[in-house]
Amino acid sequence: MFHAKRLIAASFIWAASAVASSAIEPQEFMLDNGMQVVVIEDHRAPVVVHMVWYKVGAADDPAGHSGIAHYLEHLMFKATDSLEEGEFDATVQANGGTHNAFTGWDYTAYHQRVAADRLSLMMEMEADRMVNLRLDRSDWLPERDVILRERGQTLESSPDRVFSEQMRAALYQNSPYGRPIIGWRHEMEQLTGDIATDFYRVHYAPNNAILVVAGDVNPQEVLALAQQYYGPIPAVQDMPERFRPQEPPQLAERRMTMHDARVGQPYMNRLYIAPQRRSGDQRQAAAYTMLAALLSGGSATSVLDRALTYDESIAVSSWASYNGNALDGGTFSLGIMPVEGVSLQDAEDALDATVAQFIEDGIDAEQLERVRMQVRAEAIYQLDDTAQRANSIGADLALGLTLQDNEDWLHVLEDVTPDEILAAARHLDRRESVTGWLMGVEE
Repeated sequence: MFHAKRLIAASFIWAASAVASSAIEPQEFMLDNGMQVVVIEDHRAPVVVHMVWYKVGAADDPAGHSGIAHYLEHLMFKATDSLEEGEFDATVQANGGTHNAFTGWDYTAYHQRVAADRLSLMMEMEADRMVNLRLDRSDWLPERDVILRERGQTLESSPDRVFSEQMRAALYQNSPYGRPIIGWRHEMEQLTGDIATDFYRVHYAPNNAILVVAGDVNPQEVLALAQQYYGPIPAVQDMPERFRPQEPPQLAERRMTMHDARVGQPYMNRLYIAPQRRSGDQRQAAAYTMLAALLSGGSATSVLDRALTYDESIAVSSWASYNGNALDGGTFSLGIMPVEGVSLQDAEDALDATVAQFIEDGIDAEQLERVRMQVRAEAIYQLDDTAQRANSIGADLALGLTLQDNEDWLHVLEDVTPDEILAAARHLDRRESVTGWLMGVEE
């Protein structure tokens, strides 16, 4: 008999192995000043991705100065000792490249994508602004207006994002993860160039940075360029220990209801505190990753969609997600958007009943194999995309993981057992959660 599922599974296994074997292993170096350097060779196109990751993010913002890490990200495109304001951007574009930057809770990253023969120019400019940023030669006030507008346009204009912001603030009792990356508006309004400069001088240093170069390059040549441009920058002495306030034991479930006239379809979401990926032991994080994929991996495999949308017809959509890519702890979420005529309370009860039934029934072997196939496919696509691979490695290293952890992650996901996945589901503790209802304005 012809077994299509077996053939597809075998094809995915072969493809993942083939791509993994053809992908060149990343090379890792350390400069004398403490800067970590990772090179990923990929000679399929004469292009290079150049990234610098700083091990500082919004969770490191000083109390009362929320948003300063993100604000500094914007100000890094201002003047330096050798570049005029706006010259960095103009130079990248003049050389046919693209660039951007982003801030997370745990890191800030700057990246360019250019022709491989322009790599030295990118390093020269990035090294320059690592140490020579001159906000006294730039007008920092308009950029503060930019981030305030950004908060208004991308966050405050969306009830969903305001709701998410409020939920994180309710979830964390002590951790800075409860603050928004962009900052609270009233604190953003007080940020200045001097505050940004002080933050820059403490955290922006080679011994707090990771250089990732991926593309049509030779590792030894990249190392030589890194030594030429980044090597002379002195390490910051007495780099402060990366101390964050930690969560106390949480003993009480929290609930919140938010009303907004812009909400067209009410929904419920619950956010739990969950473990993060840990270097050398990623099995618990892998179990939560697979749990989310089983509960919410698409209509063909999703436990929640099949039960709540197709069988019971009470949900427009339902979801589960896990984020373990964090330094001090991850999150797991469950949610449901009910069809018209179904109350949020009934929808929440049905969601909880479905998860409880999933735990009681155990995991269907065929369903788990379909999810594993999806995970393998995503791994193949990532290995095949140079920029995604560089981003994955840079983020992991900035979070304290290693190249070996990055390489092992797919294998750990494939190896996690049904018992481990069910244990993760049982460990979701309502005392370490906030449940929110987002609704329109009551008439």
